[in-house]
Amino acid sequence: MKKFIIRHQNKLMAFLLLLIAIIAVRLYPHPPLSESFTFSTRFYDEKGELIRMTLASDDRYRVWTPLKDISPDIINGLLLHEDQWFYYHIGINPFSLVRAFSATYLGGGNRQGASTITMQLARMHWRLNTKNIFGKLNQIARAIQLELMYSKEEILEAYLNYAPFGRNIESIGAASYIYFNKPPSEVNLPEALTLVVLPQSPTYRIERKTGLAGKALIKARNKLFERWQQHYEVDEDIAALFSQKLILRQPEKLPFKAPHFVNQIIQNQTSKPYTITTTLNSNLQNIIKGQVNLFIERNRSKGIQNVSIILVDTQTMEVKALLGSANYFDPHIQGQVNGTLAKRSPGSTLKPFIYALGIDQGILHPRTILKDVSTDFGFYTPENFDLNFRGPISATDALIHSRNIPAVTVASQLHHPSFYQFLVNSHIAKLADEKHYGLSLVLGGGEVTAQELVGLYAMLANQGNWQPLKFIKSDDQDKPEKQLSPEAAFMTMEMLKQNTRPKDILSKMQRNVLPVAWKTGTSWGFRDAWTAGVFGHYAMVVWLGNFDGSGNHAFIGVNAATPLFFNIIDSINGYYPNLREPNRTLPTNMKRVDICLTSGNLLTKWCKAKGKTWFIPGVSPIKPDTIFRPIMIDNKTGKAVCPPYDPKTSHLEVFEYWPSDLAAIFAKAGLPKKSPPKTSHCALTQNYLGDPPKITSPLKNVVYQFRSTKQKNEKISFTANSDGSAKSLYWFVNDSFMGETEPHKAIDWVPTESGTFKITVLDDMGRSNTRNVKVELLN
Repeated sequence: MKKFIIRHQNKLMAFLLLLIAIIAVRLYPHPPLSESFTFSTRFYDEKGELIRMTLASDDRYRVWTPLKDISPDIINGLLLHEDQWFYYHIGINPFSLVRAFSATYLGGGNRQGASTITMQLARMHWRLNTKNIFGKLNQIARAIQLELMYSKEEILEAYLNYAPFGRNIESIGAASYIYFNKPPSEVNLPEALTLVVLPQSPTYRIERKTGLAGKALIKARNKLFERWQQHYEVDEDIAALFSQKLILRQPEKLPFKAPHFVNQIIQNQTSKPYTITTTLNSNLQNIIKGQVNLFIERNRSKGIQNVSIILVDTQTMEVKALLGSANYFDPHIQGQVNGTLAKRSPGSTLKPFIYALGIDQGILHPRTILKDVSTDFGFYTPENFDLNFRGPISATDALIHSRNIPAVTVASQLHHPSFYQFLVNSHIAKLADEKHYGLSLVLGGGEVTAQELVGLYAMLANQGNWQPLKFIKSDDQDKPEKQLSPEAAFMTMEMLKQNTRPKDILSKMQRNVLPVAWKTGTSWGFRDAWTAGVFGHYAMVVWLGNFDGSGNHAFIGVNAATPLFFNIIDSINGYYPNLREPNRTLPTNMKRVDICLTSGNLLTKWCKAKGKTWFIPGVSPIKPDTIFRPIMIDNKTGKAVCPPYDPKTSHLEVFEYWPSDLAAIFAKAGLPKKSPPKTSHCALTQNYLGDPPKITSPLKNVVYQFRSTKQKNEKISFTANSDGSAKSLYWFVNDSFMGETEPHKAIDWVPTESGTFKITVLDDMGRSNTRNVKVELLN
């Protein structure tokens, strides 16, 4: 042995060096074989249904599939058909090469191939010209190089992902998804063998309209199946499948759902993943698309031909359906424009957020009475859509009937934030400077997109928290940004639910009508018609108009967008009959209080219209009713009686005291109010109502000092003595309503800052008492 080593040491050393070199080449890091190609991206809906497969950068359908995700039938069929000695050769098969060379160059016959799978991969990977002998030698060298650098599994995997499969389809993954609508791990044996024979003759005839395979393709597949049966056992049921028609779906039949939705994801993607699971719900997308088609067909004669719609799940902020235009493929309406991203005038659809801010800032509650009268706001004099005025109107009615004057009045009182600042904080982009709009912003002077608008309405459903929209399932949800209090969001939603849907025949026939909080909008010049709202756990925005900005008198929110809005809701409710409102937690800092509906203020004995409203203790403006006032009238003269009075010669009457501008509205409408009698001749006011309540706590001339560290535990009790006729006492701090108590019962107040505060108590007879209290919070 020693002599043998000495005698052949040079050869052994050379062999050892060669072996080390081969090992070094194999172990040295190499770029993955997928690196030289770009691949298609597959987009799936939330349930895993394919909605789009894009082309790679070279306009090929190409899907990279790991070897472990490819059916063994494909792998075994490939080796049987292409290269039975694949796992035993070093990239070339010498016997096949000799046979092919002899037949082609010596025998004078037809050209014969001898390429192994590795040689075919080398040709495709380096794009070699192998039609001459020098190209073939280069191919052989490259094949050996591949064998030295990569494992057999890597080579086989790369071949299956490089191979052509007809048309512009490359890779086993793309072919399987396109032809058979399934991944290569799920194909049956006939489908697997069909895919195996295609790379050798990718031009096999396939009828493009029907997808029927031509005779040559079927013959090649069946011939391979005969060889297959010599090596593998085949179940009779599987064998029977080979006698059935072979239909291959063509690329033009690939799904192309929600094109605007997918295009937006593509435009916003910084990375290039091969597979993206989106938030889209294909059922909801189809429902909306179907309703839009029917609606456009019915209303085309009115010039209505384009629509944009977005539907969002408010619980997750996932976009479930998006229709950028009525028809993506219609150039006459610029169908490829994504209308949900277009900046448009929102009309009155932003008004709910003016009232929500008003609730938060203590300007109003849902039943506050506002003035709908001609009003000048400096250089700005807005008008209502119908050019009329309704006089006194509750905040709820002003909102759902879209009265402009009350909305501008409320907006003019907003501060920290103003309406403009609120929109900026809520991520409404590309707004001009606040001074540019002034109060016109209230009536649609700015521009928003449908996607921005649906985010605002979802905010109402999410207790005033704003979150961005989600298009991809894997995206993490951003932290919520609080823009409104839960109380303001809840009250605004309740106000919008009072908006009765027009021609509500269908909903009356349904047993379970889903509550809908909704608002319409019409832009100046009838360029945009909107309806936006919340139902169940969805928020939806519907826009009608023309992308070129041309107007149409049919573009009125309630007449155009609203019918489609409710058609979609009814269809979704019909498809999902168990759709219900989510169990939203009632905000804790909110109560119900009895009010006089005529004035929107606290109920007194004299009010003729009683009701209830939500309010936020310490924030909402609740004052005593002063519209209805009792006066003692002389039985003979009909004039006011000065105290003291004789009950035998006088009687009590209740009169309505309205401001002059509202009284003028009543008179103009043919409903003049009876003028109250004058009492200026009386030296004393009438005191027949009994004694007003008297505050007993907090004490007079006392400074209440508290430690700020114990602020939550420090409180001041409010109590008062009252006349026996009083049934309820109402407490205020600086005109902000704190709550209601029975006489002789206390209510606690926790001060949050130092200062002097006005404490007011009012009974249900309209009598009141006031006291100032000083509070100091010490460090």
